[in-house]
Amino acid sequence: MSRFEIDSDIRKARTLPSEFYTDPVWYHRSLEAVFARSWQFVSRIDSLNSTTPHNLMEGSLNEPVVLTRHGGRVRVLSNVCTHRGNILVDQPQDFDLIQCGYHGRKFARDGSIVSMPEFEQVECFPGPEDDLHEYASADWNGFVFAGIDPISKVEALFGPLDNASEGFVYESLKLASTRSYKVSAHWALYCENYLEGFHIPYVHPDLNRLLDFSSYSTDLFEWSSLQTGRARTNHGSTYTPPFTDGIEALYYFVFPNTMLNLYPWGLSINQVLPLSEAETEVRYFTFVSDGALVNKGAGGDLDTVELEDQRVVESVQKGIRSRFYDRGRYSPLKETGTHHFHRLIASCLGEFE
Repeated sequence: MSRFEIDSDIRKARTLPSEFYTDPVWYHRSLEAVFARSWQFVSRIDSLNSTTPHNLMEGSLNEPVVLTRHGGRVRVLSNVCTHRGNILVDQPQDFDLIQCGYHGRKFARDGSIVSMPEFEQVECFPGPEDDLHEYASADWNGFVFAGIDPISKVEALFGPLDNASEGFVYESLKLASTRSYKVSAHWALYCENYLEGFHIPYVHPDLNRLLDFSSYSTDLFEWSSLQTGRARTNHGSTYTPPFTDGIEALYYFVFPNTMLNLYPWGLSINQVLPLSEAETEVRYFTFVSDGALVNKGAGGDLDTVELEDQRVVESVQKGIRSRFYDRGRYSPLKETGTHHFHRLIASCLGEFE
């Protein structure tokens, strides 16, 4: 039996062993086994120039890509010249062609090579390998996601959220702010904390006064999960769908590190970026559709909730280094999301070995 195997029966299962969170070897293996095979949030489409550089998984994989708008669609291409490896685009621009600043090789915005000086005598040139590599990409309600070699189909990721958020007007969202937090803890500890509402009464006193803990629910899907938070006091007809029947927030997790939080005022996309086995960056992208509701309800004070989560996750990072802690157990009622998350990690690591 693999050291990282998680029993499918949550009543019998034990959590991931502490070495997963503390050993640099497992940290680096997870980058390739988990993140290189995942979908990652990149950008809102309406904020893109005709060519926009981006560092996919900045701080860990650091894959240089460039987003291009061409032929009515957005492509995610390699930002590395196929001649000698120079970075092609270092700032957003609106040119028809991409030209390498090193030796002048030119590419169209679909990634195909256009020309190269002094290559008239080169045989079998150009070939397919001289074009820019195109990464898997998807447009979800105006947001670009991309992956190096994603293991899952994008439809499986977002279908459940589309169903749950019917009536939510994504087209009206406007970027209001971006924030970044540094957390002294393993990326998975941050994610698994997000994936259960079990801790809310103990860690988030203000949020707990708003949400009805007894009706808090978690639904699991192949590569994602949905937590639904309902208000203690029904807000009646104040909000529009999907925030009816007391629903205060939809917390949707896309494996392995993306959080899509829907509130009556809009959407918060939280991206968890590994930096090391004990350091993580969390980026918040806040998109607002109704500014009058921003400071109300479960999504009214995200900074306080974030700092409360950071404190407990950083405490766990210290605790799991103890010689007397290795693996814990799950609550079958309250920790199904975390159990599901651990099983996906174990599956990815198992396939990679």
